[in-house]
Amino acid sequence: MAQIETSMRGYLGEHAGLKFIFFGGKGGVGKTVFAAATAMWHAKQGRRTMLASTNPVHSLSSLLGQNVLGTHTAVDGVPNLWAYEIETKDTIERSKVEIREKIQWFLKFADISTKAEDFVESATMNPAFEESAMFENMIDLMLKNEYDVYVFDTAPTANARRLLGMSKVYSLWVNKMLKSREEAKTLREMLSFTKKKEKDPLMDYLLSFRDRMEQARVLLTDPELTSFFFVTLPEALPIAVITRFVQWFHDFGIPVGGVIVNMLIDRAAVGADAADFVKNRVAMQQEHMETVWQKFDGSVRAIVPLFDDEIRGLPMLGRLRDSLFV
Repeated sequence: MAQIETSMRGYLGEHAGLKFIFFGGKGGVGKTVFAAATAMWHAKQGRRTMLASTNPVHSLSSLLGQNVLGTHTAVDGVPNLWAYEIETKDTIERSKVEIREKIQWFLKFADISTKAEDFVESATMNPAFEESAMFENMIDLMLKNEYDVYVFDTAPTANARRLLGMSKVYSLWVNKMLKSREEAKTLREMLSFTKKKEKDPLMDYLLSFRDRMEQARVLLTDPELTSFFFVTLPEALPIAVITRFVQWFHDFGIPVGGVIVNMLIDRAAVGADAADFVKNRVAMQQEHMETVWQKFDGSVRAIVPLFDDEIRGLPMLGRLRDSLFV
């Protein structure tokens, strides 16, 4: 049977400068618990660590047994560890105000009498608006640089892909907007009777936004600072999901740290008198583990067993941490 070449502990030891660590995968595979266990491990090393959730459906508060929604909260009983479920509500309301101001200015610039409120509602009702707000909050957290390590529990992989890919998408969009804006401004100045150059707050905003997105792109694609770990179960669907997205992350330039396999049943613990259901599950898992070794050989960082109790609360997280960082 294949063996792990570089363990999670070994990988993080070789990449001691990592500052931004992301966990992703199909929904229900254990992203949150592995992010929490990894954050606990870093905190135990004496590093100021932020455990943050960018998943719209947060579960950190339930996992930790304390409310961490909307504010940086010290985790009880774990020195050097803070947790934070990112709340998008305030960001969305703030963004609405900013968008309203920009649209009002643009309508005035273009001599259009339409009310800005109609445009604001159209823009903010878009389903991607909350995702954008989450991205903004995540980047704010990263750029403030208040902690030694940031560990992110992301949304299911498809959402994480869009979330982390927004820096590139935003940059392309802003560059196109800047070009159009510059052409419109030049034409307006040519048609104007005065040579006085008008202040363009929208142009200033776009330039500032582009710079910020470039900072985000640099951080997210720096292999010395950032790493994305995929969590899977020894089952066909979650393996297929991360197989597609590992390549996408490589293509996008986001460094992939490796793959963690969760909930593997210990064959040695399954006796001859075990129920057929259990024996069948073990056989199925072993078959899928062959696929894992085939597709991710050299990138598997840990194989974590199926525990006899759910992972919830610090004692169980401690057991998971010890298994992950064996």
